[in-house]
Amino acid sequence: MKEKTGLRKRIFEIIEKSDGNDRLSTVYDFSMIVVIIISLIPLAFKSENTVFYFFDKISVAIFIVDYILRWVTADYKFEKAGPVSFIRYPFSPMAIVDLISILPSLTFVSSGFKVLRVLRMIRALRVFRVFKAVRYSRSFEIIGNVLRSSKRTLLAVGALAVGYIMVSALVVFNVEPDSFSNFFDAVYWATVSLTTVGYGDIYPVTTIGRIITMFSSIFGIAIVALPAGIITAGYMNEIRKEHDSDQGDNKDK
Repeated sequence: MKEKTGLRKRIFEIIEKSDGNDRLSTVYDFSMIVVIIISLIPLAFKSENTVFYFFDKISVAIFIVDYILRWVTADYKFEKAGPVSFIRYPFSPMAIVDLISILPSLTFVSSGFKVLRVLRMIRALRVFRVFKAVRYSRSFEIIGNVLRSSKRTLLAVGALAVGYIMVSALVVFNVEPDSFSNFFDAVYWATVSLTTVGYGDIYPVTTIGRIITMFSSIFGIAIVALPAGIITAGYMNEIRKEHDSDQGDNKDK
């Protein structure tokens, strides 16, 4: 029993993101990133051929093995949960991404959706495989830490942006009803103005409508710039933490 437990723990150490000290884990992470990239290549082409077919089947087989290994070692990942870990794991965010990246390639799943004519959507879901790379990259982990630490601030900025879009849409929709057939068009215009993209497919034609557009674009620049500044500051903070941690480890040695 101890031998099996030790084997499962070693498997867990290998499949989890490497800290750089475990060579086998580093090789595993690198190999999985390569498999993910290869599995995405067929999505860049409309036509299908034998090579792409084998790319897909081999990669999905590897993903299934990876998924099973993570499931059977879930108690090491969620130590506090105990046996409940095996029930909890399939509902964790990354496990859901793994499952979504696997299901579209399974023949029996795809054939069941053919009647609904959503095969292209099933094919498109394979793009979720790119999110699997998140767990194998230290850089993505740092970005994840930044987003978690800045969550409240980013949510506040997001709420400000949504509020601004809705208010701008209401104002321009009532000021210039002839230019917008419905309120959704006004929301679309407000979003495009906020981000300063300016597609030009829907636009106000009256003077007051154009004045509102100018103000919307000017304030939009400030609102759109806020998340970039927050994320940059958080990223630099994480880099400093990493640097201080590495220095501390070197001193201990």
